[in-house]
Amino acid sequence: MPTKVVVGVQWGDEGKGKIIDILASRADVVVRSQGGNNAGHTVESGGEVYKLHLIPSGILYPETACLVGCGVVIDPKVILEEIDGLKARGIPCNNLRIDPRAHVIMPWHIVLDSLSEKMRGKGDIGTTGRGIGPCYMDKSERSGIRMYDLTHPDIFAEKVRTACTVKNLIITKVYGGSPLDAEAIIKEYTEYGKRLSGYLADVSVLAFEACKSGKNVLFEGAQGTLLDLDVGTYPYVTSSNPISGGVCTGTGVGPTLIDEVIGVCKAYTTRVGKGPFPTELEDETGELIRQRGHEFGTTTGRPRRTGWFDAVILRHAVRVNGLTALAVNKLDTLSGIGSLKVCVAYKKPDGTVTSDFPATLEELAGCEPVYEEIAGFDDDISGCKSYAELPQSCKDYVQKLEEICGCPIKMVGVGPGREQNLEIE
Repeated sequence: MPTKVVVGVQWGDEGKGKIIDILASRADVVVRSQGGNNAGHTVESGGEVYKLHLIPSGILYPETACLVGCGVVIDPKVILEEIDGLKARGIPCNNLRIDPRAHVIMPWHIVLDSLSEKMRGKGDIGTTGRGIGPCYMDKSERSGIRMYDLTHPDIFAEKVRTACTVKNLIITKVYGGSPLDAEAIIKEYTEYGKRLSGYLADVSVLAFEACKSGKNVLFEGAQGTLLDLDVGTYPYVTSSNPISGGVCTGTGVGPTLIDEVIGVCKAYTTRVGKGPFPTELEDETGELIRQRGHEFGTTTGRPRRTGWFDAVILRHAVRVNGLTALAVNKLDTLSGIGSLKVCVAYKKPDGTVTSDFPATLEELAGCEPVYEEIAGFDDDISGCKSYAELPQSCKDYVQKLEEICGCPIKMVGVGPGREQNLEIE
């Protein structure tokens, strides 16, 4: 297996966890490059379900090195809870390493996340409230606290006191909140640092050496292309770069070391939070897809908005990620829905039709989907063991998606289990 990147190509929640888990079983190294515990990968293995938020999916394989890159923001309390939970289920986590340059989500980040969303009122972004955005803000402002600092008590204490002086002024004077106790934070988080110190290592070096020595390396992203800070549906985006280019900056590995970029999508479209959604179904069909597809957030439990497959989005994702292949999940969810629709273009308010994804939210909000209708299927395909076993109607749908997206489809998911992922030769 060459060096691969796996990215989400819709608004996140595409089922990357399962694809990553399958590929991780063949990998020597799995690297997480960006995001924080605002993301979640659900992996089913050996009859067990694991919900991973910060730790790479390869953690289920004791011989696979799992690296958390410098582009990830880490809530130390959350990652320790995740480590403890995995250990309780017989997974030791001895193969986990965290880059010392990764930034730490501190209590003021979580408080400010909540307060700023509240102040936005009806204009809120719909964040998960876990402090991700404020942490990335401090990183860009060059005032952040990193994992190295957390594991060095004297440095950490000084930085917390400095930060709290400023953050408490913002919390109290701007938002009317209650100030934080710097000394209490130092006491609590120093203990987290002691527990995490043994996991620190230079991920850039480890990943580079693994790539150069010919090992099978898998880079996993969180969220999805349309949540990318730069090429997503701004401002309804995350605070990092989930596209393939973010892998390079988030792990310290150059682009020439990457061989393949695999995009993961659903056989339909979903999103969480606010913002335009051209193919959204706010009817019985949309609710049926939601219930049958179990479309509720891994991290938040929020119901996801559902809609028909949007090929305009996918072509955008193919371009900005440089995709070499697609994996399409949840084809089984569409069984028995009836006639299926695929959005192939957008109609603008002026009546013109475009096949390109709009660059701005304002343009997107004015677009209406242009659909092609495709015959549906009623078969229960969840038991199919190979792509050849799928009914022709299912293959026709997959082939149509491949044709209009301009990218080969190499995997099709017909259920949540690893054995329900059908690979196309």
